[in-house]
Amino acid sequence: MPSQPSDITPPLAAFITERHLASLTTLRADGSPHVVPVGFSYDPATREVRIITFDGCQKVTNARRGGRAAVSQVDGGRWVTLEGVIRATTDPDEVAAAVNGYAARYRQPKERPDRVALVITVDRILASRALLATEEPA
Repeated sequence: MPSQPSDITPPLAAFITERHLASLTTLRADGSPHVVPVGFSYDPATREVRIITFDGCQKVTNARRGGRAAVSQVDGGRWVTLEGVIRATTDPDEVAAAVNGYAARYRQPKERPDRVALVITVDRILASRALLATEEPA
């Protein structure tokens, strides 16, 4: 069931802070999907997914073209997909926010002079029913 970013429930908020990797799907120039494993953080205040990576990789090339992307995280029967418009940035403040989000969720990443942040402005959420439920099952 699709949901809006403003509809994040406590179970969903907890799930997207647990230490899980995810799949990032971006689109190549020919429209075919490019799917890679990533670590990510989500900022509910800005409704942004942040991913750290490095310049020159395919996901950065795809993000620089703009368009839509999705990050999907799965753990057993629980899953979430966060969708939206993607962009790549080397802005120091945005890269620092992405690094800090990654460090809080996973571990402090190594320094990279060619660091790039991918930012997805989330406008649609798909998730397992249990993560979207606002009440405990009877």
